[in-house]
Amino acid sequence: MGALSTTSTVHVSNGYKRAKVEHPLDPLTPDEINAVTLTIRRYTAEHTDIRAVNFNNCALLPPSKRAVLAALGIPVSPSGKPETPSTIIRKAESDFFDVLNGFAYNAVLALEDEVWKVESLQRLPEGTQPQITVEELIHCETVVRNDPKVQALAKQVGVEPHQIFADGWAIGWDDRFPKSQRLQQALLFARYSQHDNLYAHPLDFVPVIDSLAGKVIHIDFPPSWREKGEGRVELSMSTTQPQPLSDNSFPVANRARIPPPLTPHDFLPDLMEKADPTYKERDDLKPLHVVQPEGVSFTMKGHVLEWQKWNMHIAYNHREGIVLSTITYNDHGEIRPIFYRLSIAEMAVPYGAPEYPHPRKFAFDSGEYGMGSMANELSLGCDCLGKIHYLPGAYVTHSGTAHVIKNVICIHEEDAGVLWKHSDFRPGGRSRTVRSRRLVVSMVCTVANYEYIWNYYFYQDGNIEIEIRMTGILQVYVAGSDEPTPYGIIVAPGINAHYHQHIFSVRVDPMLDGLQNSVIESEIVGLDAPTGSSENFAGNGFVIKDRVLKSQVEDGARDFDWANERRWRIANLNKTHYASGKPVSYTIMMKGAVLPLLAKPDSWVARRASFAHKQLWVVRDEEGPKGPRLFPSGKYVPQTREEPKDSVGKWVKEGNGSIENEDIVLFLTLGTTHIPRPEDWPVMPVEHVSVLFKPSSFFTNNPSMDVPGTKDSRSQSAFGTDIANGQHTNATNGTACCAN
Repeated sequence: MGALSTTSTVHVSNGYKRAKVEHPLDPLTPDEINAVTLTIRRYTAEHTDIRAVNFNNCALLPPSKRAVLAALGIPVSPSGKPETPSTIIRKAESDFFDVLNGFAYNAVLALEDEVWKVESLQRLPEGTQPQITVEELIHCETVVRNDPKVQALAKQVGVEPHQIFADGWAIGWDDRFPKSQRLQQALLFARYSQHDNLYAHPLDFVPVIDSLAGKVIHIDFPPSWREKGEGRVELSMSTTQPQPLSDNSFPVANRARIPPPLTPHDFLPDLMEKADPTYKERDDLKPLHVVQPEGVSFTMKGHVLEWQKWNMHIAYNHREGIVLSTITYNDHGEIRPIFYRLSIAEMAVPYGAPEYPHPRKFAFDSGEYGMGSMANELSLGCDCLGKIHYLPGAYVTHSGTAHVIKNVICIHEEDAGVLWKHSDFRPGGRSRTVRSRRLVVSMVCTVANYEYIWNYYFYQDGNIEIEIRMTGILQVYVAGSDEPTPYGIIVAPGINAHYHQHIFSVRVDPMLDGLQNSVIESEIVGLDAPTGSSENFAGNGFVIKDRVLKSQVEDGARDFDWANERRWRIANLNKTHYASGKPVSYTIMMKGAVLPLLAKPDSWVARRASFAHKQLWVVRDEEGPKGPRLFPSGKYVPQTREEPKDSVGKWVKEGNGSIENEDIVLFLTLGTTHIPRPEDWPVMPVEHVSVLFKPSSFFTNNPSMDVPGTKDSRSQSAFGTDIANGQHTNATNGTACCAN
């Protein structure tokens, strides 16, 4: 079935009520999701031969950027007036499967007169796979556990059927199977008691399942490594490449079966105490409370937040999780637009072991699974401290009903140390200390073994920071007794944690004082003139060299340059600072998070994750019938084998025109290379990766000069004694008073 425009109207009893939506970017409500899917069911039943439907996703189709800005009264040029508002038709988009034949479809619906109508219905090209759902991941475990061959193989290493557990993963890349099959690979573990840490007991084989057929179609056995002498190792088979499909693939691995380690490595206190009677939680940690006796300093109206001159829209979707939009700053009464949209748009986690099937482990957690649908329901006092405001989120289930996560986004304030300080050291001099408060918008996602925490920070000095925290449990594979591990670390006996990378793509849609923005590339270089010369006698001179990125094809993909301290600024060239003369801009500070993709440029990973090749991508934003350029690895990620046409690499290569003084979108590549340690086991302490957006000639001066210096009356000496004079005190002493 090709693209099909319709005018069919479906009335639904639980239809959308316009009063519930206060902002054009508000996500679909649970009632709207239910209404949209019911509309699709009725339409397909009446107008197509589709008789059974499984829904994959359902979300708001973003309206036009200019229409949204006009509706909100936000100007699109410096000192300009907002454009005249026009009617915004609320639209939804949904992918679903025909259960009987496995075809995938995309539907676009519009809300007219409070009734959802199907605007278009299109069958996706064969081999195009929408994201893998939570239900599919759970079903993968059931399929594997009930498979007779899997049961027999598990029994050979002492694992009973009820002890078999599986993490479903996207297949990654495996051209032994047709792209039309919807596949998962099942990474297997044993669980010996109800809440036992199953990752402590990895199994030595990897089933592949057909998700739609609900059956195991193949089983892979990774080969093992052996000592060869003189510090060299060899593989138990002659090659790292995939072997032909076979009903019995174990002999090809040329190794013995490896039983899972039996030793428990738990993280729940009662289980740790059961395994080790000497285990005892620390009892010398005193309570630390976050207290806001007068409440929070932010306000919420629906999804719109105001805090310390910042204004933004906060939304949730099944794919990116948190999406922040229409971010503005009230600069002495002038509402200044800064970013139209911020999100973590994609991530890839490639593992470094070359022996098959380990190279299939390179998850695109956003595109293949959806970070929003993997999000946790957060707990007050655990995930966020202080006075908390939560926002709910909803995504569609296979049946078409909305699954609601009540507390998916956490909003709160934190003390962030000293904001600024100065002391006049001269006798009688005064001082002033101002503490920093930051707003936090956060969520937590569990993707099988790993946890990811998205933190969006807003500061009183105009800074914005996106921080990614990584914790959870290492992805591990079983190691034989005395087996060398050239591509991993033995974190506990028999448990091999492979080297891997976490590579994130942050999507930045700027609107600095309007939509016509540019990127300035700066390099900090020493003077060419030698020491002793008239131009550089002391030899200390260095300057900043700026260059505006102009051509999408030639300048749209940029590397970080360590030698020259390369950095980038998003700027509006049409407005300059009154003193510096520089264009108003925000500098991108990401030096600490820059990393190279370690896989080969023509590797499977690199061919699918083109965004990982470069640290900065700049493209013109082009809005089509199905929204803007959102996803750097394409809209449909599972089982891709080449760079999709709708990926950032293709946009840059095939883009004609300027990226100077245009409506542009940036994709920033950041991450970390994880060389596991035993200290990362059994649960990994949090790792941090972040990018900071810092105003540069954007404000007249330090925008936080009006933040009050508050002397905290509840702060006390730790031991009740002023060490300098031996007097007991409960107050804060010293001359460097916050409020002087």
